[in-house]
Amino acid sequence: MSLSRIVMRLARNPGTEFAGGDDHRGYALTAPLTADGLLDAAAYAKSKANCVVRRFAPDEEAIDGRLARKGARWFFDYDDAEEADDEPVHRLGEHRFAVGEYVTVTDEDGRPLTYKVVEVQPAG
Repeated sequence: MSLSRIVMRLARNPGTEFAGGDDHRGYALTAPLTADGLLDAAAYAKSKANCVVRRFAPDEEAIDGRLARKGARWFFDYDDAEEADDEPVHRLGEHRFAVGEYVTVTDEDGRPLTYKVVEVQPAG
């Protein structure tokens, strides 16, 4: 089973301060993918300790967390002991992770923001 490194950068989000997007804000995610580019739930169950996420932005320290799953719901978790820091990702299990695809992440303020997948390659 192999893991992929996925990089998503903030896309255009009209009506927010990120109307033009921001290439310096985003996520780097390590996760197993199927041949179709979907999250591989079976492989995740065997390698969840290696499924990590890093949120980055120019005005804050990078924050490391993990890819987590409860039932069919996938999310980014930054503190096991606290549920308030979880960042839900809209229909994450149904997203295809391929360059050019879009993913919506709900930020810590409860705003849904759109990110564009800019890189998918084997994690090394």
